[in-house]
Amino acid sequence: MALCGIGLSQTLEGIDKWCLGGNFSTRLMVHRHFNWKTSARAQRRSSAIQCSSSRKVVSEESVQNEASVSVDDESDSGHVIRFNMGDFKILDRVSIGLSGRADEVVFEAIVKDSNSPLHNTKVVLRQLISVQAQRRGRRAIEVLKKLVRRRLMYHSYSMQVHGYVSSHTTSGRSLFTLVHGYHGSFSLRHWLQQADWLPTLEATLALDEESVRKVGDDSIGGPAASRQLRLIRLLMRDLLIGVNYLHSHGLAHTELRLENVHISPVDRHIKVRILGNAADFYEDGPNNSSPDSNMDRRQMMIAFDMRCVGFMMAKMVLRELMDPLIFTKFKSFLTKGIDPSCLREFLLQVLNRNSSSGNTGFQILDRNWGAGWNLLSLLLATKPSKRISCLDALRHPFLCGPRWRVDPSIDMIRWGLGSSAVRITEEYIYRQPQRARLAYFVELMEMLNPHSKPKNWLEFLPGKWRMLYCTGRHIGLTLRQPPARILVGYVRLTVTRPSKSNTNLSFTSDISFTVMTGREWPHDKTGITGKLQINSLFRLMAGRRLYIKEEKTTPGLFSSQSDAQNSLVQKLSGRKWRKAVPFKDIPSSLSVAKLVSGDIELTMSLGHPLNHNVDAAKNIVQEVRTQIPPEMFDLSKFVCGTYVDSRFLVLRGVNGSALLFTRSWS
Repeated sequence: MALCGIGLSQTLEGIDKWCLGGNFSTRLMVHRHFNWKTSARAQRRSSAIQCSSSRKVVSEESVQNEASVSVDDESDSGHVIRFNMGDFKILDRVSIGLSGRADEVVFEAIVKDSNSPLHNTKVVLRQLISVQAQRRGRRAIEVLKKLVRRRLMYHSYSMQVHGYVSSHTTSGRSLFTLVHGYHGSFSLRHWLQQADWLPTLEATLALDEESVRKVGDDSIGGPAASRQLRLIRLLMRDLLIGVNYLHSHGLAHTELRLENVHISPVDRHIKVRILGNAADFYEDGPNNSSPDSNMDRRQMMIAFDMRCVGFMMAKMVLRELMDPLIFTKFKSFLTKGIDPSCLREFLLQVLNRNSSSGNTGFQILDRNWGAGWNLLSLLLATKPSKRISCLDALRHPFLCGPRWRVDPSIDMIRWGLGSSAVRITEEYIYRQPQRARLAYFVELMEMLNPHSKPKNWLEFLPGKWRMLYCTGRHIGLTLRQPPARILVGYVRLTVTRPSKSNTNLSFTSDISFTVMTGREWPHDKTGITGKLQINSLFRLMAGRRLYIKEEKTTPGLFSSQSDAQNSLVQKLSGRKWRKAVPFKDIPSSLSVAKLVSGDIELTMSLGHPLNHNVDAAKNIVQEVRTQIPPEMFDLSKFVCGTYVDSRFLVLRGVNGSALLFTRSWS
C-alpha cells in the first residue's frame, strides 16, 4: 500500500479523503517519517481526492447495513476494547513489515490512556476504508470471540486484536479502525530478504541448546545448511501448530503468505496477521448442512491452507523463489497438473544447476533420504485430497530432529530409496561399492513396488522418463580408440497411450549425442550434434519375475545380480527393515508388468557435414550402441516392468539388467 495524499489529520478522520494504491512495502523504508503539518490549501486539495479499491464497489446502502452489524456486543464481553482516538499518541513512522492492502491505512501508536491495561504499549492502528475492509475488521473481532476459550493459543500464534475505534466523519461516513498488537518492524518475507537473515533470525529467536530441543535437535551452530534447517524446522512447526489450532476450531486462514507472518521477539512465536478473511468450514453451521457437503468444504479449505504453507516452506528453503519471475515459473509448473514429486528435476533446470551440491536449499531438502522434497510434494499435491494435514506434517521426518525417533511410513521408505539412488547417480562415480549399492536399492524398490497390476501401470507409465542408471555394463571412451568419439547427452524414454480404452503403449527412445571431431576432445567437448530415435509398440500383460536360486546358476553368470540379492538377504534379516518389508526372505517370484514388443523403427539425424557421409553414420550408430544400454537401442529387449510410481520407473531387460528412470517434466 502506498500513501498518495496531502497531510494527515491527528484525529485520523481525514484519512477517508486519501488515495490509496500501489505497494506499500516497495515505497516505504523502515521508520520513514511523515509530515503531519497540514495547510489550508492542502486540505482543499485533499477534499477532491477519492479512495480507490481493486475490490467490488458496494453501495452506500450496504455501508449502512454493514454498520448495523455492530461490534458493541463483542466489546461488552471484555475481550475487545472500544477505544477513542484520544487514547493514542500517533507516531510519525510506520514499519515496512506492516504494509497493508490498498483500502487500508496503517499507523503505529502508543496507548497514552493511564487507565487502560495497555498503557504505554505500542500498537498498530489499521484504518479500514472500504466496506470490504471494514467487513474484514469486524470478522477479525468475530473470530476472536469464537476462539476466546483458548485465548492463550490465539495470542501465541496470531496477532492480538486489542479492540477498535468506531467513529463518523463530518460528512456522516463511518470510520472503522482496528487496534492490534505490534510484533516488530519486519514480516517474515522482509527478514528473509536481508543479507544477514540467518544470524539475525537466530538471535531474534534466541536459538540455544534448550530451544532447539523443540525440534528434536541437541546442537547449535555448524554448517550453514544445518543452521538453516534448524531454523526452518522451528518456523515451520510454529506455523503448523498455529494453523492446526485454527483448523481444529472450524476455521481456515485463507491468506497464509510470508508477508502476513511476523516473528515476535517477546515470546519468539510466529504470529499470523489478523484473521479478517478467516473462513468457516460450515457456511450454515455443522448441523444445518449435509455431512457430505460439510466434509467437502472442510477438505477444500484445509487443502488450500496447506498449499499456502507449502509455498511458504519452498520460499524459506529455496530463497531463489523470492524472485517473482522464478516463483511464477514455479507456480505455472504446479498449475499444469504435473505431479509435485518431480519438483527436484524441474528446479534443477530452472535454477540452471547440473548438481545440487552448490545450493544450500537443495542440500537441506536432500537430507534424510530426500525427506524435504517429500514433505514439499505432499503440501503441494495436485489433488486436494492428497495433501498432508497439519498433524501429519508435524510428524514428518523432515520436521523432526535427530533426537526424535520417527518410524517412516512405507511410502517414505520408497521415496528415500529412490532419492538416495538419484544422489549416487549424480556423483558419476561408478566404482564397485557404488554399483553394488545402486543394485541393492533397485532390488529393494522392486520388492516394495506399490503398483504391480497392469491397470496401475497403464495409469502411471505414460509420460517422459529420463534414464538415470543401468545395472549392466558401462563402456566409455577412456581406454578405447573408437572409430567415432561420441559424447552421449540425454537418454529419454517417452511412453504414450493412444486412448484410455486401448491397452497398447507406444515406446520412444530419444538419445542425443555430440560427435567430437577435434583432437582436444578430452578438454573440448564441442562438435556436431545428432539424435537417435527408436520407436516400438508394446502390449502390457500380467506376469511374474522368477528369482533364480544361486545353486542353479553357472559361475560368473548374473554375478552382479547374485551379489545384490545376497546383500539384500543380509539387510532384510536386520531389525531396520522388518517393519518395512512384508517378507523376511527374498520371495521366489514377484508380480511384474510383462512387456511384449512389436516392430521397431529407428531414425537418426546428424548435423552437417556428417549427414552426407554414410560410413561415418554407420560408425556413429555403432558407437552410440556401444555406450548406451542395449535395451534403449533395441526396445524389444525390455521384458518387464518391476517398479513404477509418480517419480521412478524400473524396467528389466532380457539379460537381467535393470534400468532406473526418473520422470521428466520437459
